[in-house]
Amino acid sequence: MTRGHGPRGHDAVRDATDGAAAAVVMPDRRMGPLVALARRAAIAVGALVAAGLLVYVQRDAYRDSNGTPIGLIDALYYATVSLSTTGYGDIVPVTETARLWTILAITPLRVLFLIVLVGTTVELLTERSRQAFRIRRWRSRVRDHIVVVGFGTKGKAAVDTLLSDDAVPERIVIVDTDRGRLDAASAMGLVTVRGDGTQSSVLRTAGLVHAASLVVAVNRDDTAVLVTLTARELAPGITITAGVRETENVHLLRQSGADSVVVSAETAGRLLGVATTTPNVVAVVEDLLTPDAGMSLSEREVAESEIGGSPRHLRDIVLGVVRGGVVHQIDAPEVDALERGDRLLFVKRVGSPTSG
Repeated sequence: MTRGHGPRGHDAVRDATDGAAAAVVMPDRRMGPLVALARRAAIAVGALVAAGLLVYVQRDAYRDSNGTPIGLIDALYYATVSLSTTGYGDIVPVTETARLWTILAITPLRVLFLIVLVGTTVELLTERSRQAFRIRRWRSRVRDHIVVVGFGTKGKAAVDTLLSDDAVPERIVIVDTDRGRLDAASAMGLVTVRGDGTQSSVLRTAGLVHAASLVVAVNRDDTAVLVTLTARELAPGITITAGVRETENVHLLRQSGADSVVVSAETAGRLLGVATTTPNVVAVVEDLLTPDAGMSLSEREVAESEIGGSPRHLRDIVLGVVRGGVVHQIDAPEVDALERGDRLLFVKRVGSPTSG
């Protein structure tokens, strides 16, 4: 089997989530946890520095139990033990002015420091509980969703197409090992699972058993075969669409259980060859493959009024007819007369209602 290029990505971080080697992350468009934590830490440090400077400015009004003069480090030390309510008592204000400053300035800063410290701890615990609750609720409710393994160029393009066809973002689950890609997917409102898609525990975490379809968009053909084999074993009835780089690996994907296989590298090469002599043809193909503008390829069930008629005489531009799970060309004698249950592959204009 010819191997494609690109890292396999076996360095996934595997968190123990219900015994699975992956962690589900529900999309959240609020401030990131690191940013929020850094902001609160800056506030706490600012309060500490402000209290230390106040003491240092009035260092002559404070007494050290050792009898030594109060320096900047001593002032910061006093601010630290005061704001944290430790209070060793080795440095104390001895004048009324210093005590008044302690009441008016140090005490409010102490309250602010404690609010930031305790508030951050409580919020982190609350956030974990909230995420755990959302994950449990999502797992109990999600059915017939779409799992996409790999969120590189192919995976993201597949998701963009699904979203343009009115797919619900929270019903699309992205499985990848790259944190940057998962962050990008989460920013789009998608559910993400960090882990290796070749492992059954990761696919279980993504809810593959209850999914309607799987898109395999990894960078290597051998990885695509392993993902497909694992997925077909877990969910025998799921629809699997896989992308490969080399044509010679198509039969391996089909033997592994893929329902549809798309050859990315050679398809792009054919388009490059066509563009050399007939660039307008490539422009039309790109228009058909772009879901949010111009024309688009679509599929629909044959209308009651179209039964018995020829697909060549319909208002829509019909490219093929699906009957019994088999795609027939429009001029095939088997589909010269449409039957109930047939599905039409046709060209529609994006933004216009589907015919039939």
